[in-house]
Amino acid sequence: MKANPEQALWEQLRDTGKYMLDNGLAWGNSGNISARAGNDNFLITASGTDMGELTEGDFALCPVSGHMESREGSPKPSKEVPMHQAVYELRPDINAVLHASPFYGTMIACGGEPIPADWFVEAMYYLERVERVPYYHPGSRELGEAVRAKTGAANILLLENHGVLVYDTSLREARMALHTLETVCRMMVESRSSGTKLHSLPARTVDGFLNDSGYRSRRKWSK
Repeated sequence: MKANPEQALWEQLRDTGKYMLDNGLAWGNSGNISARAGNDNFLITASGTDMGELTEGDFALCPVSGHMESREGSPKPSKEVPMHQAVYELRPDINAVLHASPFYGTMIACGGEPIPADWFVEAMYYLERVERVPYYHPGSRELGEAVRAKTGAANILLLENHGVLVYDTSLREARMALHTLETVCRMMVESRSSGTKLHSLPARTVDGFLNDSGYRSRRKWSK
């Protein structure tokens, strides 16, 4: 008996939500997550859902392009649909989008410091490019357009005074990128409070890793 693809997808999203909650990457009903469902749609968490207790009825099916049509009996999608739509529409390589407000990542998003991508292997791999998006109210058309403008320039966006947006080729990769981001942000804060000086790898070493490590082809970013 063949598995229902949509069921398998929401189960992966449920597991991702639990992972995020269990690892301090999300809290309560703060944040929203989605995954591409075919070429034309994506599943996104419904409004007000708790990341650690997601069920099949906590997801809404939304179009990649165009307006969401309300369906009787269907849950109301997260208000942040415009951000997710922008990513899926402009980046056909992206299959998962995670929006959250983890403690350290949000702290750095509220400041103006750059995030180092040259401290260790996972940082080089996942944090090669991080862009900032100015504050706009959650769910607003302006925020969706601001995200759209940065979507091709990085796979990680710091939403100033709001949180973070991470997207990648799969839920697994997006989850790892989010966890790496939070780890580096925590290292930034705790190294300073403890007086520990962290040393960056030389630029040529980072460049060599990105070009020749063999983990995957180096990404090509738009400006």
